[in-house]
Amino acid sequence: MKDFSNNLQAQFSGFYNTPHLFKNSVRNLVPVLPIKQSIPVFSGSNLEKIRLGQRVERFVTTELLLNRSIRILAENPQIQTENNLTIGELDCLYLDDKQPIHLEIQFKFYLFDETLGTTEIDHCIGPMRRDTLNQKLNKLEQKQLPLLYAEETKPLLERLNYKAEDFIQKIYFKAQIFVPHGKHITLKTLNPDCIYGTYFKYSELHEFKDYKFYKPKKTDWLLDVSIKVNWISYDKILPELEVYKSEGYSPMLWLKKPSGSIEKYFLVP
Repeated sequence: MKDFSNNLQAQFSGFYNTPHLFKNSVRNLVPVLPIKQSIPVFSGSNLEKIRLGQRVERFVTTELLLNRSIRILAENPQIQTENNLTIGELDCLYLDDKQPIHLEIQFKFYLFDETLGTTEIDHCIGPMRRDTLNQKLNKLEQKQLPLLYAEETKPLLERLNYKAEDFIQKIYFKAQIFVPHGKHITLKTLNPDCIYGTYFKYSELHEFKDYKFYKPKKTDWLLDVSIKVNWISYDKILPELEVYKSEGYSPMLWLKKPSGSIEKYFLVP
């Protein structure tokens, strides 16, 4: 069976198809919502050795430039002190017609855990349970967006012939949300289209012994599920999953049910 997972176009397509997490402003953070078109061709290259987040940033640039009125001013400029100490970076500065935009980019995978907090935003936590949606929004509010106004950013803006006050700030925030196995969740605050799959615990793994498994590498977490991968049996993948269990790791898996349907899952401690 042909495995298409190294195809950058397939990764870009999965990224492009993933919905934006927020349809409206949240905590005064304004989401940018590009106009959806048929999936464009991704012509970028030399992304094989960069991490998932950086890859997504290149994908976002490709999407932005589909709009002929947009011109990129700077991508990922490092902001440094006079002593060359890096204090952060801006994801993207661009012009939309004549309006300067400062855009911060996020693409996240979240487990939906109703035992955390009281709101839908409270309930979202990363697969390794190290980062939360609340923490990310706090960082955007308190660090990433204010960096535009830092004294250290002025030299960059002066080279571009702009002031910080000229810019409108927006966030680009896409996410895939995974709900508990066997539970139906209806989202009202967050975009319900972001529900992409299910998560279950290692203690429940035996319930899936009749399924076929595929474990994508991290950069392929973006991919839309497809039959065109090398499926393996429960017995063959179990030793690898036992290692992950001992390490406390939460892998993404694709599972093919006996009926033939396919879904994304996270396997968690």
